[in-house]
Amino acid sequence: MIRIFLVIFFTCLLNSSSVVAQKPNIILIVADDLGYGDLGCYGQQKIETPHIDKLAKEGKKFTQFYAGTAVCAPSRASLMTGLHTGHVSIRGNKGTKPEGQTPLPDSTTTFLHHLQKAGYATGAFGKWGLGYITTSGSPDKMGFDQFYGYNCQTLAHNYYPDHLWNNEERVELSENKKSNTVYSADLIHQQALQFIQGNSSKPFFLFLPYTMPHGEVIVPHDSLYSYYIQKLGEKPDTSKRLYEGRQLDPYPHASFAAMVTRLDRYVGEIVRLLERNRMADNTIILFTSDNGPHREGGGDPDFFDGNGPFRGIKRDLYEGGIRVPFIAYWKGKIKPGITKQLAAFWDLYPTFLKLAGIPPVKNTDGISIVPTLLGGAKQKQHDYFYWEFHENNGRQAVRWKNWKGVRLNVGKDEKISTELYDLKTDPGEQNNVASKYPAIVKRIEQILKEAHVHNKDWPLLVSEK
Repeated sequence: MIRIFLVIFFTCLLNSSSVVAQKPNIILIVADDLGYGDLGCYGQQKIETPHIDKLAKEGKKFTQFYAGTAVCAPSRASLMTGLHTGHVSIRGNKGTKPEGQTPLPDSTTTFLHHLQKAGYATGAFGKWGLGYITTSGSPDKMGFDQFYGYNCQTLAHNYYPDHLWNNEERVELSENKKSNTVYSADLIHQQALQFIQGNSSKPFFLFLPYTMPHGEVIVPHDSLYSYYIQKLGEKPDTSKRLYEGRQLDPYPHASFAAMVTRLDRYVGEIVRLLERNRMADNTIILFTSDNGPHREGGGDPDFFDGNGPFRGIKRDLYEGGIRVPFIAYWKGKIKPGITKQLAAFWDLYPTFLKLAGIPPVKNTDGISIVPTLLGGAKQKQHDYFYWEFHENNGRQAVRWKNWKGVRLNVGKDEKISTELYDLKTDPGEQNNVASKYPAIVKRIEQILKEAHVHNKDWPLLVSEK
């Protein structure tokens, strides 16, 4: 009898271990203000990104993937909650004191909460911006075991800060008070590598919201920086240009290019660490960006063609502001290729649950894209995609099939007309064809009303103000 019990016990234990071993590690890398055209695999000619390009070549590259919206906080809130910006609780960038942004409410259930319950170790390294450490939106309250980096996205503009955060512990960087010694992006990346190293025995979810290449365009003046000065033939800008009280780099193009390539090197180091620790076969890596390219702080999307073939940049709801790179790599599991599958940030919530073997939840706007990644089941499709933006007098956009509707100044004028673009023939949104297709415009406007749910803290339309 005892022998039978032991056999059953160890059989169950082995089966349990097998299930745990099958749960993949998930690494989500979200670059900050990296445009669709800023990577070599998406057409960039001036900046070298060999490691990310290799992931795209050996994995799946999406050509129609969208961020949550056109700026940081609401885009990331959409990612965390699986809700588009007509439903999500944070719809814009609002700062709070002493630092940080509007917190996610304590009623929020992120996909991290589900992963934690399923036995995942969870870590975030980089920029948060969804709630100060003492608020309801603190990373540890949103499902992260460990957070290291900037709590406040405004402070994250400075790459030589006087402090970072390790969970609720303020990490003083006294060296930077005297001179620019500690480059924050390097320090954050090293902490991320330690997280991988320390969680090799259990499944983990690693969120890497790296700060590059956003904010103050500056990197250490090392060999990579010098390389780009020569490659781009850039002459120093001696004008007294300031960004948030700080002098900008005299070689902004070289600095920006070096930032993107530095980010690419981080990706390469992550892949090598996984391979060295024999974790690559059970780890899926996803790479994307939180919105389109920026101009502030020395950014120059015109010079680099950062928005690729699309119109608009950060803060625009035209394609250049919201269509972003998305690459999925899983050695031996994801077949190489390029897909035109439409997807957005809010689809990642159900996707992560599916990958982890967690039953789906109903309170999201997302659809799992696991069928597109791994094959098998038929991929479900969205009826439409919706975005709203709460700066510049308010903006709204809808993608319905190949049609794109855009409305500007919705918080200022009740008689705003709807622009209409056929993305199949006009992906650059150069020709407004609204007058030719009134029935399509009517359908778009129905979606605009349906998708936007009023939030008293984030009034958007004239009628709400």
